[in-house]
Amino acid sequence: MNKPAIDQRTVRALARLTFGNAASLVYLGAVAAAAVFVTVDTLLVSHEDASFAGVWLFLLAAPTVFLFLLGGSLAGAESFGPAWFMYLALTVSVLVQSLALGWFVRLVRGGAPRSRTVRAREA
Repeated sequence: MNKPAIDQRTVRALARLTFGNAASLVYLGAVAAAAVFVTVDTLLVSHEDASFAGVWLFLLAAPTVFLFLLGGSLAGAESFGPAWFMYLALTVSVLVQSLALGWFVRLVRGGAPRSRTVRAREA
């Protein structure tokens, strides 16, 4: 029987790296706060001209969001492409950067955490 390319253990490890440490959570909280700010500014505040509130989301998602948008424009999308592609690029780039932060935190702390079975054998 064929084994799946990504098993449940790998998905858990990636989720733990993306959402399971303080650095990633602070980053995701800042992105969520900026998204709320952009939404409120767009829907509830009237401006005589364009608002630059959305720039904060792109700054928080940089540099990976620009790589996704560049890839989209190379694939034939005009300018920023359709709105759904821009939102998808923002979401994926934020998750990729949160994963990278989690990986970096694990690297600084000394590598992969040891499994429970190894700790049980040492005791």
